[in-house]
Amino acid sequence: MSDSRAAIRYAKAVLDLAVQNKATSAVEKDMRSVVATIADSKELRAMLASPVVNGETKKKALAAVFEGSDQITLGVINTLAANKRISILNEVALKYIILNEDLKGEGVAYVTTAVPLSADLEKKVLKQIAQITGNAVTIENKIDESIIGGFVLRVGDLQYDASISNKLNNIKREFTSSL
Repeated sequence: MSDSRAAIRYAKAVLDLAVQNKATSAVEKDMRSVVATIADSKELRAMLASPVVNGETKKKALAAVFEGSDQITLGVINTLAANKRISILNEVALKYIILNEDLKGEGVAYVTTAVPLSADLEKKVLKQIAQITGNAVTIENKIDESIIGGFVLRVGDLQYDASISNKLNNIKREFTSSL
């Protein structure tokens, strides 16, 4: 089983438990903290990925780092450590955040453009996404000059690539395959 599928399964189980205990927002806050902490600490990422550091040491370190977190969050850390899956903690946290936003009917649309979106264009994009998904979303605009122009839109599992670089790559593939 791939790590991604395992992370989704753990995240769904955590969300079910959080819903039962009416702690979805507290656990989401903890999961956002987990993601931010792991992203900010190269040492923590290295420790989690290291096969040399045993699971018990990882569990104790994470319990100290996330002391004061909700019991469900600490339970996830303990469960992942017991099942020798602590290396996917960050992915479980990310999947939980996405699942919880979907449950609340919220979501984040990631729009990658070569230049920042104007306020007017952002409103138009939000309106179109709301029609497509039926959910209220917020936009996170990422700037990537390598796409040259156009945009790449990602909402949940859906991705639409209307970038110039993608179109150029498609033309290049067609050209080289016809030779």
